[in-house]
Amino acid sequence: MRTESRDSLRTWALLSPWIITLAVFWIYPLGYALFLSFTKYATLTNEMTWIGFENYERLFSDTVFWNALKNTAIFTFGTVPVTTAFAMVLAVAVRNRSPRIASFFRASFFLPSVTSLVVIALIFMNLYSRDGYVSALCSMMGVSVPRDGWLHDSSTALPAIMAMDVWISVGYYMVLLLAGMEAIPKDLYESAELSGASRRQQFFRITLPMLRSTLLFIVVINTIKSFQIFVEVYVMTKGGPLGATSTLVYEVYRQAFERSDSMGYASALAYVVFVILIVMSFLQMRLLRSRS
Repeated sequence: MRTESRDSLRTWALLSPWIITLAVFWIYPLGYALFLSFTKYATLTNEMTWIGFENYERLFSDTVFWNALKNTAIFTFGTVPVTTAFAMVLAVAVRNRSPRIASFFRASFFLPSVTSLVVIALIFMNLYSRDGYVSALCSMMGVSVPRDGWLHDSSTALPAIMAMDVWISVGYYMVLLLAGMEAIPKDLYESAELSGASRRQQFFRITLPMLRSTLLFIVVINTIKSFQIFVEVYVMTKGGPLGATSTLVYEVYRQAFERSDSMGYASALAYVVFVILIVMSFLQMRLLRSRS
């Protein structure tokens, strides 16, 4: 019994740094934010008033919230399928190359995903400007361009950020798919070749079914990441023009730190985003697993 007690104490001692970190930096802020969502809290005067569900009632009647939700949904459902499809195409293309060439392209496509988002956003701001490279290229091809630049037109600002996000993310998910493909037994492909199956048939009957768990992970993680888009919007457009690129997380930031009396409202908005992400992740996992 003494040995078991000693082992148990040693285990808890080794786990204590992680438990303390989890409690201080995750559980406590999560609980405190929930408490704040039921209050009107002024950050400058530190005054707090309990108002119950008024923040949530205000939230669901706020046109700014619904606009941000719409933009976030468009961004998420517009980028996740495209990113996943491009990642799959690149993974198949890179896998069929020689090891040296494959290593080069793997590193090249992966590089944007580990580069600072702020740096990339600043670069793309220049590319999307009125006299930028994208506008010049479109003019050469005879395609009409926005008069004030891609980020200053309400019809093109959000698609421009979406295109940049696909470019940033596709390499990361390509690497994940390549890792999943490497785990597929080669015997399956050899047996398929002996049976006369073409590469197309091998892809749809072997590769895709064996990558279901990897694709599930990619879709869920990419959806969560897309729903939490903030840096790109904050650096490039500040939610403009005319709210065309305002997203949920950006609205959380704006309410919490640009207004002195809306920390409680921002907390309520953050919890709504939290619940939406949990529901969406659960539905995605149920849907994809039911088809496996």
